[in-house]
Amino acid sequence: MTRASRRFMGAALAAAVLGGPAVAWADDKGTPLQAVLTHAPDVPPPTGRKAPAKVRIDLEVTEVVLPISEGVDYTFWTYGGQVPGKFIRIRHGDEVEFHLHNHPDSKVPHNIDLHAVTGPGGGAAASFTAPGHTSVFSFKALNPGIYVYHCATAPVGMHVANGMYGLILVEPEGGLPPVDREFYVMQGDFYTQGGYREPGLQPFDMAKAIDERPTYVLFNGAEGALAGDRALKAKVGERIRMYVGNGGPNLASSFHVIGEIFDRVYTEGGLRFQEQVQTTTVPPGGAAIVEFTVEVPGSYILVDHALTRAFNKGAIGVLQVDGPTTAGKDVFSGKQADRVYRPGVPDGPAPTVAAAPPSARPPGAGGDKGVDEYRGVPAALTKAAQLEMGATIYANTCQACHMANGQGLPRVFPPLAGSDYLMADKARSIRVVIDGLQGPVTVNGVVYNSVMPPLGQLTDEEVANVVTYIRNTWGNSGDAVTPAEVTAQRKR
Repeated sequence: MTRASRRFMGAALAAAVLGGPAVAWADDKGTPLQAVLTHAPDVPPPTGRKAPAKVRIDLEVTEVVLPISEGVDYTFWTYGGQVPGKFIRIRHGDEVEFHLHNHPDSKVPHNIDLHAVTGPGGGAAASFTAPGHTSVFSFKALNPGIYVYHCATAPVGMHVANGMYGLILVEPEGGLPPVDREFYVMQGDFYTQGGYREPGLQPFDMAKAIDERPTYVLFNGAEGALAGDRALKAKVGERIRMYVGNGGPNLASSFHVIGEIFDRVYTEGGLRFQEQVQTTTVPPGGAAIVEFTVEVPGSYILVDHALTRAFNKGAIGVLQVDGPTTAGKDVFSGKQADRVYRPGVPDGPAPTVAAAPPSARPPGAGGDKGVDEYRGVPAALTKAAQLEMGATIYANTCQACHMANGQGLPRVFPPLAGSDYLMADKARSIRVVIDGLQGPVTVNGVVYNSVMPPLGQLTDEEVANVVTYIRNTWGNSGDAVTPAEVTAQRKR
């Protein structure tokens, strides 16, 4: 047993005997415990302490140039070198000694207002720190919950808009219920003089900030910060906890995970929770804790459900859940059919690939109406008919990621419009639809590293139609794909 462990046990025993909490130290000299801080999306491990402790927190302010989007840089003001600031985890009753360091290369003074602090300014005046200096103040963590911290140096809106915010968790006595994974996600709105995705180093625009007209609305400080190889990762059956904050400075967040329902939401950052929540509001300067269990493998998209912020300003992320393809089929089947609706033509029974694969049907089957009674579609398709049917499949299956205009999402989902990767090899484009794609791929000179799930539930005709549509839309020009070509790729 370590000295620290014996000291904690002694503190807990004293608390039990004396009827109140005792404070533990790291050694016999009264040295505080050093708090563990982490960059987003990681979260420090639970404190595991049964008694309060004397805790030291060191946090450095740096002003750094980082990418805010592909080809776009921005001068962020940070707690710890990234946006959001480092996640701080302490326990109810801890006595905290806070050291705020302002790097000598900083251009302006900074401070910190922790919403977990009880006292004037939340520590702002006590922590006002010039470049090259360190300020120290102390506080006692009286209230458990998840809290925002941010800079409060004038002009406050500018400091916050430049990325000066983060989260501090004050664990309740006994800690939070155990989960399999914890993630740290924080939204912010950013104001650049150039337009959305305008390349180069973009300065802050105070006029836009005052008018609350953000150029970007982002999770964790950059477009694509939670996508591709930086997507959040989990496994089927795991219970997830997300600490969701909103630095603002101006916009409230309507936080939503597409395809999940939050089992619990600790609203407003407190300890009382609401159950079965679809979307939760997180105000600027506020936070929430959301919990859910993932039953079905696949990609779950994190968004601000004010959806133009997600798809037009960057507030989008990915939780990639891995597991057997058979997992969760009793919960969600995936697409089982995709038919063209033609009034007056019987729809027929819902097909499954296993029950009646295309290869099992004789060519031209369909009776005297020239219609395939199994699917309710023309038995022999012209290229024009394939394009019509492919457009429907694309809208229902592909459009959410690759967009209606085929442009995809920068650094997240590659474009299909004008795609050299897509048009260079027809057989490969068929295989991507059938088998999915994972790992780095270069499209038009840009490397993407995201996950496309296999679409094996589509029939050979459906794959042929949607690939024909993609290869002949948005300026693309290629020959038609036949069901026979798809069958050949399945059998390769």
